[in-house]
Amino acid sequence: MTSSSPELSPELSIVIVNWNTLEMLRDCLESVFASEGGRAAEVIVIDNASDDGSADMVAAEFPQVRLIRNSENRGFAAANNQGFAVAGGRHVLLLNSDTIVHGDVLADSVAWLDAHPEAGAMGCRVLNTDGSVQLTCSMYPSILNQLLLASGLWKLRRPRFFGRYLMTDWQRDSERTVEVISGCYLLVRSRVIEEIGPLDEDFFFFGEETDWCRRMRDAGWVLAFAPVGEITHHGSASVRKLNHRRDVMLTEAIVRLHRKHGGIVPAALVWTITGLFNTSRAMFWSLRQLAGNREAGERALHFRRVVAAMPGAWVGPASRQHAEHGARK
Repeated sequence: MTSSSPELSPELSIVIVNWNTLEMLRDCLESVFASEGGRAAEVIVIDNASDDGSADMVAAEFPQVRLIRNSENRGFAAANNQGFAVAGGRHVLLLNSDTIVHGDVLADSVAWLDAHPEAGAMGCRVLNTDGSVQLTCSMYPSILNQLLLASGLWKLRRPRFFGRYLMTDWQRDSERTVEVISGCYLLVRSRVIEEIGPLDEDFFFFGEETDWCRRMRDAGWVLAFAPVGEITHHGSASVRKLNHRRDVMLTEAIVRLHRKHGGIVPAALVWTITGLFNTSRAMFWSLRQLAGNREAGERALHFRRVVAAMPGAWVGPASRQHAEHGARK
């Protein structure tokens, strides 16, 4: 394990979980250390048993980073919790490995949180690779919001109500109280982690930050978005490797979230909504394939695989084991 300089007593601890994103992780770390806030921060990288040389690259090129090497892929929540356990900063930043930090967003984020004691956590403006605005920060994925998402109504510009879940009428250019902050850039007070506890490790890859944000709000903390600066988030670099497992893992996480905070009935409703959506997509793309559309075949196969795996998305522990197995492949 490589440690940061012992004389530092940082205001900010940056926790980065990595799984097979060597080049993006290098770019991320270079941007962090080029930032004023990054130079004064403690940076902790937890490598989830990558097989692309990521951990060796960090050890060789960034000796100032505190590196934790896992012998197996422990998932996003468990790996972040390892980082929290050794973090010494007043604030802790969850930062994805497939991000680029721009300008002084790190220092300005810390300053904003310090100036707003009612806020337990905050997020900044996030850009896609092409420079467009990424719709991070959202409402809680309630049954209503899941219906709007699955039906596709959220894509309609009018009425504005349809876009409520992802807050599509907002360009992330003003301060706003939100219900969920994306884990790609989530700055949290250390005292909040001490108060509500770390991430729930029952969530293997999705849903963990949504559950965490729900627990923060339940404890009386305000969650906020503040356009103090920007990062670029290339988006789901690790998850792309999972193919149809991504949708299965996402469904399992949403079901688990509703079962934890609402009970079996909301969980069953969410599972049903998601199952109907995936079944309809499987039928749609299969019909297009039969009609001679060559490009439809891959999508039809994807959704048929998701539908076949849906029972595992309901059985929590079993589906998590499936997700762990799939993530290691």
